[in-house]
Amino acid sequence: MTQRPETMPETGAVGLLMRQHEEIRRLCRKVEANMGARRAEAFERLRRLLAVHETAEEQIVHPLVRRAVPFGDEIVDARLEEERRGKKMLRELERMGTDDPSFTPMFARFRAAVLEHAEREEIEEFPALRRRGQAELRGMAAAIKAAEAMAPTHPHPGVESAVSNMLFGGIVSVTDRLRDLLRIRRR
Repeated sequence: MTQRPETMPETGAVGLLMRQHEEIRRLCRKVEANMGARRAEAFERLRRLLAVHETAEEQIVHPLVRRAVPFGDEIVDARLEEERRGKKMLRELERMGTDDPSFTPMFARFRAAVLEHAEREEIEEFPALRRRGQAELRGMAAAIKAAEAMAPTHPHPGVESAVSNMLFGGIVSVTDRLRDLLRIRRR
């Protein structure tokens, strides 16, 4: 996939999120299967996708699950803790770089955690979304894409709630996107 998550064509929230989960799985395989520049490129794409995807879920999906699912608070709190741990690992992987000898074993642990997290969302959160009406799911998909278009592109552990994303997300996003542009210019 060369398409950014915020431009994916899905019109329903569940289809959009499932497609992004599949892309996350595909990019994890690509990172593991490659070395050098190809690994670095796949990891960069994975890092960006995860950063914007999680931000959108934190802003759009988790608040709905809290309200609409029995024990929604407990479910969302567990997912947010997984996201916080995942962001910490992702930030550490980003800092060490894909050529570091420690990258491969740490990435294997990270991949397992990310895939388990995605599976838990699919089992515990997505059924509640599927029960929503088509118009609401289309609106949620549009909201997810909008959140992703403005989301930070790097991991920021500690910014996992809708409120913290609203308070700090804009500033962090601008900083991340400027950093991305500078990185591209240096190549």
